[in-house]
Amino acid sequence: MKKLVILDSETVTKGDVSLDEVTALCETKIFGYTPNDEVADRIGDADAVICNKCLITEDVFDKCKNLKYVGLFATGYNNVDIKSAKKHGAAVCNVPSYSTNSVAQHTFAFLLNYFNKTAKYAETVANGDWVNYKLFSYFYIPITELAGLTMGIIGYGEIGRKTAEIARAFGMNVITYTRSPQKVTDGTRVYTLPQLLSEADVVSLHCPLTKDNEKMINSEALSMMKPTAILINTARGGLVDEQALADALNGGKIAHACLDVLTNEPMTEDCPLRYAKNCTITPHIAWAPYQTRVRLLKEVAENLRCWLSGTPRNNVVK
Repeated sequence: MKKLVILDSETVTKGDVSLDEVTALCETKIFGYTPNDEVADRIGDADAVICNKCLITEDVFDKCKNLKYVGLFATGYNNVDIKSAKKHGAAVCNVPSYSTNSVAQHTFAFLLNYFNKTAKYAETVANGDWVNYKLFSYFYIPITELAGLTMGIIGYGEIGRKTAEIARAFGMNVITYTRSPQKVTDGTRVYTLPQLLSEADVVSLHCPLTKDNEKMINSEALSMMKPTAILINTARGGLVDEQALADALNGGKIAHACLDVLTNEPMTEDCPLRYAKNCTITPHIAWAPYQTRVRLLKEVAENLRCWLSGTPRNNVVK
């Protein structure tokens, strides 16, 4: 039986979702959390590793001679040195599409909370404002309808398309900027990035992080946005220049930012956005509903099963 090491099980389960379907396939060691400087030691002579965010570097491949499979508890794989994996003959298998519904849902949780001011009004009620008000209703915090607003979606893969579908259900206009415009077949208008940034009331990021688009939302990009626009990022923190965004928020250059991801996770004490004005941050939870994690682990198990049978699937090493 092949040897498997799971490096960071606590990133997908606290015991509420079972790993049994995965661990039944190999002789398995499980670690809830692994610092990056201990990754190679913990993998040791194992044939396979599964992780979420642990760095699988060239040094790890060099030290772990038996390592021929890297499975991911994720869609993104920028934590794995793909060139080194190819050099060492290792498969790197991710899980695409498992979180489409949950990430799109979180995008609109941000959107609705911002435009309906749900949390702010609930706070006023908790503070006694309604008890002490003479009329049946008060609405001194402005609320905005989504219908008629323009949603600019950067990246038009499965999550981008699902976000567009929900936006249209609310009566929003949808435009997109994508590196694959030929794949936009649903009638959505494809814009250049400057056109999208200048026209959108909501800019929502749904693209993978690459060397080409790192910090694509920088001071220049932010200067193109409407002062009333909001930015939503449920994709990857590295897409945004965090200092530039903090400066734009603190200077009133854009109205608000809603972020589920940061460049460094967990958030560092000196993160520029920690105390930025008009900024809502959640701790990378868009992918994390129970049902989503159950789906994820089934796919992780199937990826491993296919590799063991000699027919790897979702292998990003080309």
